[in-house]
Amino acid sequence: MSSEPGKTEQNVHRRRVFYIPGYDPIHPRRYRELYRKESATQAEISGYEINLSPKTTKGPYGWHVNAVINEQAVQTDVEALVWSDIVRDSMRHTISSTFSAMLRTAWVYIGTGALWRLMRLRKGPVIAALYPVLMLIVQALLAVLVAWVVMRGVVALVAWLVPNLASVAPYIGLALGLGGGWALLIWFKKQDAKFFVYYLMHDYSYSALHKGANSPELEARMAEFSDAIAEALTQEYDEVLLVGHSSGAHLGVSILSDLIRAGRVPDNGPKLGFLSLGQVVPMVSFLPDAWRLRSDLAYLCARDELFWLDVTAPGDGCAFALCDPVAVSGVAPEGQRWPLVISAAFTQTLSAERWKELRWRFFRLHFQYLCAFDRPRDYDYFQITAGPLTLSERFSRRGASRSRIDKAVNKYTSVRP
Repeated sequence: MSSEPGKTEQNVHRRRVFYIPGYDPIHPRRYRELYRKESATQAEISGYEINLSPKTTKGPYGWHVNAVINEQAVQTDVEALVWSDIVRDSMRHTISSTFSAMLRTAWVYIGTGALWRLMRLRKGPVIAALYPVLMLIVQALLAVLVAWVVMRGVVALVAWLVPNLASVAPYIGLALGLGGGWALLIWFKKQDAKFFVYYLMHDYSYSALHKGANSPELEARMAEFSDAIAEALTQEYDEVLLVGHSSGAHLGVSILSDLIRAGRVPDNGPKLGFLSLGQVVPMVSFLPDAWRLRSDLAYLCARDELFWLDVTAPGDGCAFALCDPVAVSGVAPEGQRWPLVISAAFTQTLSAERWKELRWRFFRLHFQYLCAFDRPRDYDYFQITAGPLTLSERFSRRGASRSRIDKAVNKYTSVRP
């Protein structure tokens, strides 16, 4: 556990934070409200002040943070880099096309051997990936069962009530049975806010569709994100911090690689930090056509223009906890510097009562990195994004977690077609 810095150690007065969410169709106001609510809770627990106000930048969506931490006043502008519209478009599938996507996605991960290699890292995220497949199969079987029961019932009922129609009863029963089965599938889809089956299926199928490559519309949006960060790096901030959560982590890797390759990170500009949270990089980098991502991982991990901290937790069953995304992808060069891989250690940073409350809420735990901890240690999302120290100053003396996984298990390690 690190000690809290004193007043004389302040090296950030103004900060710009860019937040890249994962595969999420929800409006970005959700992240503002999450930040507002959880920062207030963390401030009360940890004894500092933090308040949100309307954004002061020209970005499409964001908010302003005023914080006083360790008697140090800090101004932070947070901007959400929105790609939820792309996510929503990718989720506009019919029931039949979702089942088709399920078969295609399963074929990609199983046929390429990626699934078996991912299981050698962490079983949790693989189980999370298999969950929508198994649930869709269960839903389909239940729909078939309903169709069969309705059909047999209609045939028996018609034969009893209207014997003269017994010859056409099977056709009537079949039509009504198919209608009943389809109605059940429609009901399951409408209840997906509870089950997350369609949501997760579309998430994994989005990466599998191009076998790890980015879609043209996503590449175009990433270029816009790069421009926004590049502009901030020319302004009078002490730190520019990019936060990538879940799928947003691998987008951040490519965006920062593009910036540095293009010479858009000034030598005398703000400190550049990259915070990847709950990353699922191997779900993409282990696919055969993820040349772009693997190349960017190999490039970014050796650069001195930034400080890259990767935070996961074994309690998060949706992330590849403590897996060095560069090393396990098989592209780590000899001069690898990043990321510094540490654990948010949910079982230690959450009280027993809080852990018991959250333990089986898997989707909620995947967002815990953005939330308050009632027994915080050195990882505090709000001190990182709104506190008086840069990411590098706060963690430069922190060692990597001893249980870090850095063994290369990826079958596909090429960085170009």
